[in-house]
Amino acid sequence: MIIIKSSREIEYIREASRIVVKVLRAVEKLIKPGIKTIELDEFAYDLIIKHNAKPAFKGYRGYKYTLCTSVNESIVHELPGEKALKSGDIVSVDVGVIYKGYYGDGAATFAVGEISELKKRLIEVTYQALYGAIEKARPGNHLTDISYTIQKYAEENGFAPIREFCGHGVGVKLHEDPEILNYGEPGKGPLLRPGMTLAIEPMISAGKWQSKILKDKWTAVTIDKSPVAHFEHTILITEDGNEILTIDEEGDVHPYWLESLYRP
Repeated sequence: MIIIKSSREIEYIREASRIVVKVLRAVEKLIKPGIKTIELDEFAYDLIIKHNAKPAFKGYRGYKYTLCTSVNESIVHELPGEKALKSGDIVSVDVGVIYKGYYGDGAATFAVGEISELKKRLIEVTYQALYGAIEKARPGNHLTDISYTIQKYAEENGFAPIREFCGHGVGVKLHEDPEILNYGEPGKGPLLRPGMTLAIEPMISAGKWQSKILKDKWTAVTIDKSPVAHFEHTILITEDGNEILTIDEEGDVHPYWLESLYRP
């Protein structure tokens, strides 16, 4: 069942989402060769607590960390640890926040030092796919119009949307109905309605879309070790379109060279 949020609930979800973007922006400033992903995680935990909020991932289904820090071929859910980032890596940072019982969720992929042209293009396409999908998230459209837009844009650019992980409803819970696949035919599924809050999150591979789970039972990687980029916004469906909630007065969070790309 898709939950339609009240105006009061939306305010709490909006505040949780603003904390998400503050965490992502602060973590981005720390990303450099040599830093360990556990250091990013510990920093993010402290910052969320300072904002009188709680990490949404920590304790969720036994997960022990504040962030997911997925590097290179990792799609999602890589555990923070002693791994030191190195120049040429890309790292997806995914964070959820609980504020007064309500949830915001967001992610962005960052370059570590100088990266290859392939990885740079992959990040650009994933970011553009997110905004193309958000354009379709408006009353009267169907849920799979979002999914189709992500798949079409990724494949037109020679990449593959991940099919085994997806976006989701968010707000009252971390994961709510509906599932928002990153592929599919348009015009299917429920109609989008004002008051829905959705986490749209394209995950796109430079190679094959198939994945496997590592021995830690969390980290998902591409079977061919192709790099993956991942961006996520929590949005609200409004009467005449949508509002991106994981955004603040400084805008959204993205690598510096994406500033010139299309963004509404």
